[in-house]
Amino acid sequence: MDLNLHNKVVLVTGGTKGIGRAIAEAFVHEGARVYVTARGEESLNEMDHKEGITAIQADLTKEDARNDVMNEILTKEERIDILINNVGGSNGSTVAETELSLFREAFELNYFSAVHFSKLALDEMKKQQGGAIVNISSIFGRESGGKPTYNSAKAAMISFTKALADEAIKDGIRVNGVAPGSILHPTGNWQKRLDENPEKINAFVEQEIPAGRFGTVEEVANAVLFLASDKASWVVGATLNVDGGQSNANF
Repeated sequence: MDLNLHNKVVLVTGGTKGIGRAIAEAFVHEGARVYVTARGEESLNEMDHKEGITAIQADLTKEDARNDVMNEILTKEERIDILINNVGGSNGSTVAETELSLFREAFELNYFSAVHFSKLALDEMKKQQGGAIVNISSIFGRESGGKPTYNSAKAAMISFTKALADEAIKDGIRVNGVAPGSILHPTGNWQKRLDENPEKINAFVEQEIPAGRFGTVEEVANAVLFLASDKASWVVGATLNVDGGQSNANF
């Protein structure tokens, strides 16, 4: 299926490994011009040598860094067509044992980076009267399961996705989200846990994931590409679970 993404200018935050990398590579396969961000220099250098990808080093917990990233893209391209807010991570432990500063840190990375980039992209997309934003949250943004700092930030992202979507669609800009479940990839936490205790993790998969296996980064990327494309023209404000049935939420 031709998704009509050829020559689209795309920004994927946290785009050098795992889900972000799969999304970036999928857009390149469709002929898009892709920019990725990350903090790690080694992974950035690797991605920067891939055809169709430009890598930008940035600490996206910093407001100035986010401004610089968008300015660099607009200087080179004079537009942005698609924004994928993917950067994220978890910290802390229980609510009682987690310092308030770690909640702030989690929100800065997972939530405020997405809000800020969305506002920056919105200004440009309004000029074009078109564009797409896809926010990568988590099924744990709808229910417990991950660390409280992460859950809270992803829950806020899901709410933000709907609020922005209803506001932006009048300018031809579609905003949606994807909520992955447990995804296995070489640099992820699930792979680490599987290596450390395969019996425990295999039991988790059997008990908690109806599909009977972990998801793949490519399966998440496929959903993202669809939502970013004109094929999803009537999908506005949705956050789609991509989880093999893992989520217990029925909405």
